[in-house]
Amino acid sequence: MNGADISSPTTIIGQELNVATAGAAFFAETLRAQAVPVTEVHWQPAMSGTDADLERVLGDPRRPLANSLAVRRMLDCSAYLVDVLPAGPTLGLGPCDFLHSGPPISWDRATGPLRGALIGAAMLEGQARFPADARALFSNGAGACLDSCHHHHAVGPMAGVVTSSMWMFAVEDATTGRRCYCSLNEGLGKVLRYGAYSPEVLDRLRWMAAVLGPTLQRAVRAHGPLSINAILAQMLHMGDEAHNRNRSGTLMLLRDLLPDLIECGATSSDVADVVKFIGGNDHFFLNLAMPACKLALDAARNIPGSTMVVAMARNGTDFGIQVSGTGDNWYTGPSLVPEGLYLPGYGPDDANPDIGDSAVTETYGLGGFAMAAAPAIAQLVGGSPADAIASTLRMYEITLAEHPVLTVPVLGFRGVPCGIDVTKIVRTGLLPQINTGIAGRTAGTGQVGAGRVTPPSSIFRSALAALAVSAEAARPRPGPGPEDPLRSRQGSAVMARNARPAVPDLRVQPPGSRVGSRRGDDV
Repeated sequence: MNGADISSPTTIIGQELNVATAGAAFFAETLRAQAVPVTEVHWQPAMSGTDADLERVLGDPRRPLANSLAVRRMLDCSAYLVDVLPAGPTLGLGPCDFLHSGPPISWDRATGPLRGALIGAAMLEGQARFPADARALFSNGAGACLDSCHHHHAVGPMAGVVTSSMWMFAVEDATTGRRCYCSLNEGLGKVLRYGAYSPEVLDRLRWMAAVLGPTLQRAVRAHGPLSINAILAQMLHMGDEAHNRNRSGTLMLLRDLLPDLIECGATSSDVADVVKFIGGNDHFFLNLAMPACKLALDAARNIPGSTMVVAMARNGTDFGIQVSGTGDNWYTGPSLVPEGLYLPGYGPDDANPDIGDSAVTETYGLGGFAMAAAPAIAQLVGGSPADAIASTLRMYEITLAEHPVLTVPVLGFRGVPCGIDVTKIVRTGLLPQINTGIAGRTAGTGQVGAGRVTPPSSIFRSALAALAVSAEAARPRPGPGPEDPLRSRQGSAVMARNARPAVPDLRVQPPGSRVGSRRGDDV
């Protein structure tokens, strides 16, 4: 061994060993016990029962170009705040129309936070005087109409309930003119979106409709289009991840709009109340990040063969996803209870399964996908700065691209992972990491904590199965093979023997014409 000490496992081949292991941790542990440097590679088999579907989808010739197109359309979108509008005429809502977060759901399947928000919304709109009246309104099945925000080019955090009197941010793609919408953020604690409906909750909503919405409308129209993408890019360099932490984004928004708020013609007391409300609500910008993300993801919809996820949303009962290559179909499974930290007096037994459209931020590459840019968020949701970095690094394994504008300083300004790929999730077993608030399971409770959660793996298997059906349907079918010359000659001879004597056609044909020709003969 050229003088090497063969008693040392690190020099048994004459040089230092560097070993990579995959699978069971036992291999790495054994090598470390012998002082061998080891790099552990995360690996596990594909999700069970998916081999055939994976083969079909990965073999779909449309997939590479389809995913490339989906990513390009998503990244080409430039989101601008252009207006603040009442939801009724903007979304076509009547007094008995109630939008909610997540995939569609009926009252009888709704959990506490969504029921509480619907109860409060019904009283807000004058459709019920007391909570019992609201319950009757929704339970009889004929008094109110429920639908998903996503079906109306909108998103809503937590319960996400939107009614006709609420005001909405309007975010527009500068290139195409498409718009998406989101309600104005109420703040934290006992608020409608967490299922609370006490008098102070409803009074705040009435003030938002009477003062906050109209005042912001004047300021935004006076300011002109305001780039949401530019604020998002700066937020990542200032410790926000645009889901559970939006402090710098909120303050940058207020900085940009403040001169126009002062000069918009509203009373000084109204302007002061608006500034105080926005400045004291660190989450205010979340309701602009969400429609900006949806606007970009909607640009990537309906591309045949694409395996990119374009929506992740929860209604407190179901967790649903939509995929570019399968249209508007929802693939749903049970929403899980987040793991995290709780407010004093609350614990896991008080928590509702995950709820809200705010996972649209993760779908775009923010939130849990950008935790490395927001180390302080780890303390809020439970974990360490190292956990935050590791979370972001894992998400690169299940995405198609890195964002060219939204970058993470601690990773050398690497772009956030974006474009979630169904096939990569199924192949690796890694699930999207989502930062989220935790709502109390009992209607009227409000927020009880914050934490992290993942979707159920079953929904990605379901989406893969649908993509496999699409790939099979689009697969080119083999046509008739090349004609056998011998068989052709033999067939012609038989036909000639059996044919009746031909009668000559003595008619004069125009030049270039063919006897007995049909419209399809020349095709």
